[in-house]
Amino acid sequence: MSSWPRKIFISRRSPRLRAGWRILSQNVFELAFYVFLSFIFFRNISSTNQQAVVFDQALVFDRLIFLAATTLSIFLARRYLDRRPFDSLGLEINPWMLWDLLFGFVLAGLLMAGIYGFEFQAGWLQFTGYRWQQDSIETIVSETFTGFLVLGICPAWHEELTYRGYWLQNIKEGLNLAWAITLTSMIFAVRHLSNPAANALSTLVVCLVGLWLAYAWFITRQLWLPLGIHVGWNFFEGIVFGFPVGGQSSYHWIEQTVIGPAWITGGIFGPEAGLVGVVAITLGILFVFGWSRWRLLWTKPSPT
Repeated sequence: MSSWPRKIFISRRSPRLRAGWRILSQNVFELAFYVFLSFIFFRNISSTNQQAVVFDQALVFDRLIFLAATTLSIFLARRYLDRRPFDSLGLEINPWMLWDLLFGFVLAGLLMAGIYGFEFQAGWLQFTGYRWQQDSIETIVSETFTGFLVLGICPAWHEELTYRGYWLQNIKEGLNLAWAITLTSMIFAVRHLSNPAANALSTLVVCLVGLWLAYAWFITRQLWLPLGIHVGWNFFEGIVFGFPVGGQSSYHWIEQTVIGPAWITGGIFGPEAGLVGVVAITLGILFVFGWSRWRLLWTKPSPT
């Protein structure tokens, strides 16, 4: 291969594809795996017409198939294009893994509880009841578990593994860390423009969410903390407190209606489209900073 085509495709630092081509290849792999797996597994799956079921069978299988396609494409791209181990993306098993997951999950729950309490006290939220007043225990457990999978684990794993994992760390190698965090956060926000009721404010706040999650990765160099935050945010926002999750309604424990100004509450998109979301995310960044100081104290060697 002559010199100029080689410079376009091959990195000067190591004999492998440049970062942009690796990311593009991973996206092609993901699409191919998704189409293939959908063709194999979706032929015998059909949507249900039962009104009591919120998350139908086809939706659950679609999320699981997309999750598998994302994971497989990034695993192969990391192993054979990046020539790095898969866990180097931030999936190393370490003593802080469970603590980071738990802290992120609980933090997101507390922030969402704060949003709910603030809007209720301000008169911008009308409480109408609890779901267990009308549904059986079996329905609550089943729909909660399915919602935790569909709204919590699946999107969080896909987006963290993609944006804060494969894309951010490849762009960091190709350009630098600042560009990697900025670009992935912007793409993360733009991807949510296709959500129902998305607007300019929701895009800006979702971009801020991306920066928050990137910061959580940066201070730990692992994906466990942003995964815990992401799963917890979606779960408590949608399943527990009954807010829309990115403009999408879901099964929820608390029946309520947001009646306050949309530019503050987020309206039918959810708190990510309002100033309450900005305040909550800012507090979240401060708590993550405090968590990083706490981790540093515990991991710092004791003086002899």
